[in-house]
Amino acid sequence: MNNYFLIHGSYGNPYKNWLPYLKSQLGKRKLNCVVPNFPSPYKQDYESWSKILNSYLEIGYITENTTFITHSLGGIFVAKFLTQNCVKVKKLITVAGFNHIKFEEDNSLYDSFYIKNEELEKLENYCEERICLYSDDDSFVPM
Repeated sequence: MNNYFLIHGSYGNPYKNWLPYLKSQLGKRKLNCVVPNFPSPYKQDYESWSKILNSYLEIGYITENTTFITHSLGGIFVAKFLTQNCVKVKKLITVAGFNHIKFEEDNSLYDSFYIKNEELEKLENYCEERICLYSDDDSFVPM
C-alpha cells in the first residue's frame, strides 16, 4: 500500500500552509494520505513528535512504500526518526527543511530535532529517493 504522510513544521498544524491543498489533491487521486497533528510550539520536542509517528509505525502504516512530504522542521524530524528507528521508506520530500539553524526566537524549540551530519548521511540507507525543495527568498530558512 502506498501511503503519503504530510508533516508540518514548527508553529504548524495539518490545516496551515499548503498541506490542506496537497491532501485534497492526493485524495482526488484516491491516494492514502495522513496528516498527523504534532504539538507546536508548546511541548514541541523530538520525543513527543516521535511517539505520535511511532504509533503509525507500530500499526504497519509506515512501510517501504511510504512517501513523506515535509515542511520546515518536519524534514529533519522525519530524517532523524527514520535513521534512529532504521525505518525504510520509498521517498522523503522536504520543503524548506533545515538542520542546525539558529533562529532569533527560542532555539530550544528545535534543538532536540537536530542530528549530526554523520547521522544525516545515513538517510540514504532508509529512503529510496530524497528530494529537497528550497527557495532563494525564504525569509526564515536560508538557502
